[in-house]
Amino acid sequence: MKLIRFGNTGSESPGYLDDSGNRRDLTSFGEDFDQQFFGNNGIQRLEEWLDQQQESLPVIDTHIRWAAPVANPSKIICVGLNYSDHAKESGMAIPEEPVLFFKATTSLTGPYDTIMIPPGSKKTDWEVELAVIIGKKASHVSEEDAMLHVAGYSVMNDVSERAYQLEGTGQWVKGKSYDTFAPLGPVMATRDEIANVHNLNLWLKVNDQFRQQGNTDTLIFKVPFIVSYISRYMTLLPGDIISTGTPPGVGAGMKPPQFLKEGDVVELGIDGLGSSKQMLVQR
Repeated sequence: MKLIRFGNTGSESPGYLDDSGNRRDLTSFGEDFDQQFFGNNGIQRLEEWLDQQQESLPVIDTHIRWAAPVANPSKIICVGLNYSDHAKESGMAIPEEPVLFFKATTSLTGPYDTIMIPPGSKKTDWEVELAVIIGKKASHVSEEDAMLHVAGYSVMNDVSERAYQLEGTGQWVKGKSYDTFAPLGPVMATRDEIANVHNLNLWLKVNDQFRQQGNTDTLIFKVPFIVSYISRYMTLLPGDIISTGTPPGVGAGMKPPQFLKEGDVVELGIDGLGSSKQMLVQR
């Protein structure tokens, strides 16, 4: 099942993508895709409900905004330098254990919304990433059991302002958390939709030119390990988002470096999870 959300910012509603590619309105189900939904066996309950209701569900107008497919996550955790060739292009050592940082939840936005360049920013960058959505509370879970805590997957653009991230003092979170710096979607595909999460092609274009191409088979730390590892240090709640790292080809790694400017268009996608597109605007 591929879950979606739709509607104006602040008044989004749940939906799903049917087998014909139509967006269907799930407002009558009575729940949004949030912590309560995922934590109370919502995916199974929704599947059972759809067996009886799906033919009568209204189709969503194509002009209505796509929203992030997950509502109000308690946190967005990111894994840095999780592709060895990206670590190399960044001039950083391949990590011996996962590098973790946060994106503010206020950075979450829809898959086709505009990305705002912060005032004075000169180094806003792109990063296509596989996002893992937690479906069951996880604390000190084993690697063997970790996938039982995963609800599904989505496409994340881990937008980064490199000067804020890497220059001066402080932590990476400053360069990762600006409003609109976490476009998510278009869909959240449930775990059963993806046969092998460690064999998915990722790609990203800027103004129709490929910048990133990779495959999740080159992840240094695989999804079960990441979920288990993070759960040692914090409780993962249903609906939490883990962004698992980016392959090479970011703007900061180019020679000379290239960064995003107003009017640029970023398009990105992952096998089985669809693609998203964002235009850059100067705030």
